[in-house]
Amino acid sequence: MRRFLTLGVSLLLLLPASLPAQSGKATGKAVKEYTIEQFMNTEAITGGSISHDDRLILYSSRRSGIFNAFTLPAGGGKPSQLTDSKTDSVFVISFFPKDNRILYSSDKGGNEINHIYLREENGQVKDLTPDEKARAQFFAWSHDGKSFFYGSNKRDPKFMDVYEMDIAGMQPKLVYKSDAGHQFAAVSNDKRYLALVKPITTSNNEMYLFDTTTQQLKHLSPHTGDVVFNPAGFSVDSRELYYLTDEGSEFTYLKKYAIDAGKSEKVEEAKWDIMYSRFSKNGRYRVSAVNNDARTEIRILDTQTKRNIDLPDVPNADITGVSISDSEKSMLFYVNGSRSPSNIYVFDFATAKSRKLTDTMNPEISPEDLVEPTVVRYKSFDGMEIPALLYKPHQADTARKVPALVSVHGGPGGQSRFGYSALKQYLVNHGYAVIDVNNRGSSGYGKTFYKADDQKHGNEDLNDCVEAKKLLTGTGWVDQKRIGIIGGSYGGYMVLAALAFRPDEFTAGVDIFGVSNWVRTLKSTPPWWEAFREALFKELGNPNTQEQFLRDKSPLFHAEKIKKPLIVLQGKNDPRVLQVESDEIVEALKKNNVPVEYIVFPDEGHGFVKKENEIKGYGAVLRFLDRHLRGQPGS
Repeated sequence: MRRFLTLGVSLLLLLPASLPAQSGKATGKAVKEYTIEQFMNTEAITGGSISHDDRLILYSSRRSGIFNAFTLPAGGGKPSQLTDSKTDSVFVISFFPKDNRILYSSDKGGNEINHIYLREENGQVKDLTPDEKARAQFFAWSHDGKSFFYGSNKRDPKFMDVYEMDIAGMQPKLVYKSDAGHQFAAVSNDKRYLALVKPITTSNNEMYLFDTTTQQLKHLSPHTGDVVFNPAGFSVDSRELYYLTDEGSEFTYLKKYAIDAGKSEKVEEAKWDIMYSRFSKNGRYRVSAVNNDARTEIRILDTQTKRNIDLPDVPNADITGVSISDSEKSMLFYVNGSRSPSNIYVFDFATAKSRKLTDTMNPEISPEDLVEPTVVRYKSFDGMEIPALLYKPHQADTARKVPALVSVHGGPGGQSRFGYSALKQYLVNHGYAVIDVNNRGSSGYGKTFYKADDQKHGNEDLNDCVEAKKLLTGTGWVDQKRIGIIGGSYGGYMVLAALAFRPDEFTAGVDIFGVSNWVRTLKSTPPWWEAFREALFKELGNPNTQEQFLRDKSPLFHAEKIKKPLIVLQGKNDPRVLQVESDEIVEALKKNNVPVEYIVFPDEGHGFVKKENEIKGYGAVLRFLDRHLRGQPGS
């Protein structure tokens, strides 16, 4: 999946854009409306690791206002806070394999210069990758638990070399220099082999096997055309490499490569993309995740019985974030639904019973007041079928039509999916319909659909978003004169493009960390993206050889066409979309006397991590929409 600029259960409806998504009966009802503070007082949690003795769960929580490290008893109980950062979020990596020390990652104000930190059991913290300008990325623990592998660009800012850190002395050893742009994907249990990938385009790459003993690099993926190869991991005996590929298929499936024999065979496939597949430590279980029409479908194979494990029933929610303990006795997983934020569960393989360990929803909010989206599909301008998730406010009916927002995901190549979004639920709760569009170029719908926007950004994919208006107005409960557009990251670019290139289509726009000038953005990508830079250029356009092409699709150079109100949110430390991108588009609109609001967050990067900033930003978004989309000047 493309994630260059990335900052929905229900009935499947296949709808012509001109037909209503609901009956014509008046169905609106009163609903309790909640403040942004109430929505953001729902606890955000992420990450997960099970301790060596299966007694503790490690995770990150934002209950303090920013993310810090916490533990929970696996048998249930109150959380314990391990870190107390006041300024920079702490994202847990894992427990150590044989004790309760932890590793975590943190950057400075969202600058993405992540370092790896060790927290001792006594609370002392040490930066294991202290190079001030170097970025570090955890890759994997060694199978013997005596070291871990990570990437760092300290030798050359452009490339993430592979290092092994021996935990006895905490001294790193360079394992592989990535000068040719090869990127780490997996390491074998005997530490002999590294699986590597090299991007060509966002839809095409190469896969390699590096033998650390002979220092030989073997090309594993000779092919023609556009094919993706993504190593998933090695077998327990280190003799086979498992990998995902879409070779000869619209969707990715699982294969394995026998290293000694040099032959591959298919292992598992689905009617959708298999997003990942991996073994538990000793190979007893293999976990696969399928991207089933914007939902996550987990399959866990017991390799001894050759049968799938029966997982807990989670109505209107997905199981995600699966992590099996090293003992293979227990499993951590998240449950996330559109009306229920993520919660941690632990599953016992012996008893087949699960226990819920967290309750993250603010008790002041009733899930009944929130909205479950519906999967819809509509025909775009050229007949291509576009999937989307439609949120209908409880207040909406044919007698009381509501304003609406076309929401565009990040990427390019992201996907609007089921799952809890405080911002979307906040807007829907306050009477705004939202259609979460998966325009052409989105992940999850086959490689033909995925490639359909290449070098057509801000044009054909934008047309898909404009066509969503027909579905909205066809419902009978959306006011066609009050439809705005909202998006973050690449979706923020689409907002600006919509206002500049389709100036009469939307009533207002909400741009969150969005690109206004592709020439500058593509020239200023972070140095550690060097291996991916050419792939970006081939998809989006090369700023060194296609400058006019990129200027033509950059809203900044067409700002005089923008006439509808806009609000812009921007992180000062954003390394992907520089603050100047937002500064200049806002300045241009002010010169043209277009209503524009602008909020810069001095301690954020590419996306929000601090609760108080989301409260400020999202609260401002609703007030802006109430003024310009709902027409409430006093809001």
